[in-house]
Amino acid sequence: PARPILTGERTALNCLGRLSGIATVTRDIVARIAGHRARVVCTRKTTPGLRLLEKYAVRTGGGSNHRFGLDDAVLIKDNHIVAAGGDIGEAIRRVRLHVGHMVKVEVEADTLEQLEIALKENIDAALLDNMDIPTLREAVKMAGAAKNKVLTEASGGITPETAAAIASTGVDLMSIGWLTHSAPALDVSLDFSFRL
Repeated sequence: PARPILTGERTALNCLGRLSGIATVTRDIVARIAGHRARVVCTRKTTPGLRLLEKYAVRTGGGSNHRFGLDDAVLIKDNHIVAAGGDIGEAIRRVRLHVGHMVKVEVEADTLEQLEIALKENIDAALLDNMDIPTLREAVKMAGAAKNKVLTEASGGITPETAAAIASTGVDLMSIGWLTHSAPALDVSLDFSFRL
């Protein structure tokens, strides 16, 4: 019957177009970094109510998911460090006192100096934010030399044009927020055909 099809048509097409757009841009970035060990991951920057679907679309495009929510892992960012008196080490120690032993802790570092301090603490991952290629390469080298295996994640300014160069630094992950918050929707339509 035409009525239920036409009632749900626009919602279904909008959803399909949006998710297909996310999967398509993810696939394009994944293809551009083929041959490197880096994985493309999305962030929590998703449409309210559509997080599960948008993260599924990223996986469909060959990417991986970062955290689904704030309770999946701890990400210590600049404001958290300021709240701990400007001391990265203190921020990490405070977090470790209040989370379970299974919760991973990641620290955002904007500079090599910040990364060096964070690597002396008990962290699982380092988010290397808005670093240029030479700095990023050095940061990956520093993390590789740390006493604990620390996952490296490049973030900020990752575009289709910069993806391959960023992946070539040896980072483990490349987190890209625009995959879910700014991917262009694929143009899809539903057309009836008439048959006698």
